[in-house]
Amino acid sequence: MKIGMIGQGAIARIALETLRKCQDVGADEVIILTREGVPGLKLQDGSTRSVDRLEALIEARPQLICEAAGHDAVRAYGEAVLQAGIDFIITSIGALADEALHARLKASAAASGARLILATGAIGGLDILAAAKLSGLTSVIYTARKPPSAWGLARQHGAEAVALYDGPAREAVIAFPKNANVAAAIALAGLGFEATRVRLLADPGIARNIHEIQIASAAADVRIEIAGHAAPDNPKTSLTTGYSLARAILDHHGRA
Repeated sequence: MKIGMIGQGAIARIALETLRKCQDVGADEVIILTREGVPGLKLQDGSTRSVDRLEALIEARPQLICEAAGHDAVRAYGEAVLQAGIDFIITSIGALADEALHARLKASAAASGARLILATGAIGGLDILAAAKLSGLTSVIYTARKPPSAWGLARQHGAEAVALYDGPAREAVIAFPKNANVAAAIALAGLGFEATRVRLLADPGIARNIHEIQIASAAADVRIEIAGHAAPDNPKTSLTTGYSLARAILDHHGRA
């Protein structure tokens, strides 16, 4: 299998190192899109090479291209990848809060037959949310509770959590683009960006990022809590996101 990768930070590195340990995947070559003059990520098995133009990445005809570089990368490269007929896995789901961009990506995928695939990142439980949606959702509330430093804030005085935002998912994604990919994933799986309520809390009493989904539906009432670990070399990145991308690649390749 030939894989294209946009981005080479913690998410990409975790995903690719995980795949390297899966001997039956057959990731024969990984082509990484880098900025001009920036050396590409190297794996121990030497299976990576880098290019500095999207055109060169597309010309290599990988079976799929993965985004692990942020919202701007989805905006800059998504349409061209899908128009070329190459499946596109994205981790920066918050970019899809831009309705026009989301519509263009879906149109490009429909026209070429390629797939736009969303890696669920730091969150889980979206399967039961999607199932509950079919029965009729009453409400979906997502609460993100993180240390102040994870929001880029100075140390707070006192021990009480401070609400940074409480409202619809779309505005949360726009106001906190580096922290709201989970909110976007939940919105897309459930009630949509306008009807999904998002609460973002800075909590000086915790050391890890805590994600909570509360679902009320005709089928079931569900509460899911996930306490994530940060990536060792990038505390702003959830460790789970890299593994989520690896899982999406394995699923694409038909591997358990």
